[in-house]
Amino acid sequence: MAETVDDLTVEYFEGTMQTVKELDKEVLTKGAWATVMYKYQDLDRASGEFDKVKFTIRRYQKRNGAYQQKSKFNISSEDQAQKVIDTLQGWLKD
Repeated sequence: MAETVDDLTVEYFEGTMQTVKELDKEVLTKGAWATVMYKYQDLDRASGEFDKVKFTIRRYQKRNGAYQQKSKFNISSEDQAQKVIDTLQGWLKD
């Protein structure tokens, strides 16, 4: 369990095999509730190569000195990410 926001990650290993590779991370909020956005890749088990870039936003709550994931939103393609960006930019102009 991560004790600080900086220790949070989406990287995942099954034994010694890495199945999720974190490419970048942006901490959006810190505190008792933290929000973190990640850029990552999943392992394609058939090819043994990491697949296309994906994005996820995760919310964590700190309890008993450690952060626990409470929710997530996965952005599964660059097209979907661009739609989120365009929508937010439009809303911010209003």
